[in-house]
Amino acid sequence: MWGHRPGPLTNILRVVAFVILIALVLFPFLIVVSTSLSTGQAITDAGGLVVIPTEISLEAYTRILTGGVVTQSLLVSIVVTAAGTAISLVVTVLAAYSLSRVGTLWHRGLLMTVLLTFLFAPSIIPLYVVVQGLGMLDTLWALILPTSLSAFNLVIVRGFIMNLPPELFEAARIDGASEWWVLTRLAVPLSKSVIAVVGLFYGVTYWNAFFNAMLYLRDTSNWPLQLVLRTYVLQGAPLTLDNTGEIPPPSQAVQMAVVVIAIIPVLLVYPFVQRHLTKGVLTGALKG
Repeated sequence: MWGHRPGPLTNILRVVAFVILIALVLFPFLIVVSTSLSTGQAITDAGGLVVIPTEISLEAYTRILTGGVVTQSLLVSIVVTAAGTAISLVVTVLAAYSLSRVGTLWHRGLLMTVLLTFLFAPSIIPLYVVVQGLGMLDTLWALILPTSLSAFNLVIVRGFIMNLPPELFEAARIDGASEWWVLTRLAVPLSKSVIAVVGLFYGVTYWNAFFNAMLYLRDTSNWPLQLVLRTYVLQGAPLTLDNTGEIPPPSQAVQMAVVVIAIIPVLLVYPFVQRHLTKGVLTGALKG
């Protein structure tokens, strides 16, 4: 039934369905942005959520980005995301390449250990004890190292590397190339698409993570943006008066402004990586 050319009615129904789906996705985002750009009076008149702002106000963004806890948490999230993604990519590529070489030392045992983590994930208390024993409490390392390797991403990268032509690796080894040369000059350049996709997965994971920060961080100066966002949205934390005694912007606008700031980096990065999603993920999942 899918092999024939669609008729005019089918095309119209498809367009209508796509328009409805796009509206369902964009409408909540429009409300968030409009509320963050509205004045207190406009928010009150609209009942708390503004669809179309009658008067544009950047007071919420100006207040939260001119120092304070949001600015500090934004810097923390940028550092954690950048460092964590880099470390995770290095560890994942090294582990995936070694596990893709069938017949190497402890290959089957290490692979089974990785696959078992899909079924038996570590619980909170053992993880906390390990982080505490390594002295990482109240440090940014507690947000990076415990999640630096994902078994799912490792399997995807390993499958992609195993799908590369083995003749290339054999020819390089015959010419006297070392394993490090084969990895850096052949495997990594040919795996740019899957590495970009996995890097997006890791980056989004680090950027959106807040639960580890709740467990391991007590110093609020080390809180990432998502934990501050949780405090503003769920607990309704008010914005205190500054030294000038000025009245702060409405709390609803501040909450929505923090949401927008948390969403924007992912929206900016995704268009540059989305073209690699199909090739990277599907090809890596074909062979395991």
